[in-house]
Amino acid sequence: MAKTQTFGDKTKKKKAVEMINVKVIKGVPSTKTNALRFLESFIQVADVAEIEKMDLTK
Repeated sequence: MAKTQTFGDKTKKKKAVEMINVKVIKGVPSTKTNALRFLESFIQVADVAEIEKMDLTK
């Protein structure tokens, strides 16, 4: 018997919201020296316009 559903059909059904990975770099003053430390993190957003609305001070 032939399969009624192919692998390609299965992947087409699972359409999730495509998220965009954005790298956020923050400069934080060091407590021991008078230098800046840079903290990097990745944030997933659905739309690039959401970045302007986000509070990245945390």
